[in-house]
Amino acid sequence: MVTIKEIAKKAGVAPSTVSRVISDDSRISDATKEKVRKIMKDMSYHPNAIARSLVSKATKTIGIIMPNSAEKSLLNPFFPEALRGITKALYNRKYNILLTGGETKEEQIVSMHSLVRGRMVDGIILMYTSVDDPILAELRKMNISFSVIGRPVDDSDIIYVDNDNVKAAYDAMIYLINQGHRRIGLINGSMNLLVSVDRYEGYKKALIENSIDIDENMVISSEFIEKGGYEGMKKILSAKNPPTSVLITDDIMALGAIKAASEMNVKIPEDISIISFNNFYISQLTAPPLTSIDINIYNLGFYAAELLLKKINGKGKFNDRKKIVETEIIHRDSVIERNF
Repeated sequence: MVTIKEIAKKAGVAPSTVSRVISDDSRISDATKEKVRKIMKDMSYHPNAIARSLVSKATKTIGIIMPNSAEKSLLNPFFPEALRGITKALYNRKYNILLTGGETKEEQIVSMHSLVRGRMVDGIILMYTSVDDPILAELRKMNISFSVIGRPVDDSDIIYVDNDNVKAAYDAMIYLINQGHRRIGLINGSMNLLVSVDRYEGYKKALIENSIDIDENMVISSEFIEKGGYEGMKKILSAKNPPTSVLITDDIMALGAIKAASEMNVKIPEDISIISFNNFYISQLTAPPLTSIDINIYNLGFYAAELLLKKINGKGKFNDRKKIVETEIIHRDSVIERNF
């Protein structure tokens, strides 16, 4: 097994210099780091992560808190794509990730405490926000840096990355209104989630500004799953005066909505237009392909990690506390102009 002393001898530096290169010490010049790292690679030397963390008091690992068990969460395309962005940002800084979660809030808190108290991570990324979330309250009590994907209720001191979900839903509604639609339904996620609250606000704002009455019978809240979209669309289409279009706040829910419409012999977009959120790959494969709002999920994950690492490494400024990622409507074939 190759040792630090052998690396140091080959590089013509002290063993302590090699240790500092391994921990990415800013006191070591880039030229020396490059030289030592090349020798480490040539000699197939891999630093012992546990020993390194004992010396530097840093694990070079970030904990990721999922909304459910990792097994369930990863079934939703949002989380793998956000993790892809997180992984890229962490890889650039030579950090690793640890995924954890739980079926209940209590299980998630226990998992989080084990990461922090066991000094297994340098920071935490929470992958979601709720209206009244004990996870976020616990994180604030802990002596650890963390960031959140999603807007917290109280964002005065929290590092977070999000879209402007009020604006994104508003823009989608204005697009439908400009296409001649006046009866517009909403199939939303759970109102326990701030993303759902914000998108409902954008929905209402567009209707009010255009003097269109809000019909709460056309507003459905459910889970961000296919079944939620299926049941929501069934209910909306069963109304005496169903809408001519519907805003659905997740592409997975839209799959269920399309299935429900097909079963009820309602054609998309001839009978009802659909615009959804997230622009997952599957939105291009539906019949017809979905007009969808691209929320740049990769960037949500990437910046959540970037801002957290700035905080951990003492480089973050107050203006680095939050990042709003732009959204864009991707036009496909699920919306048509409505003439009255």
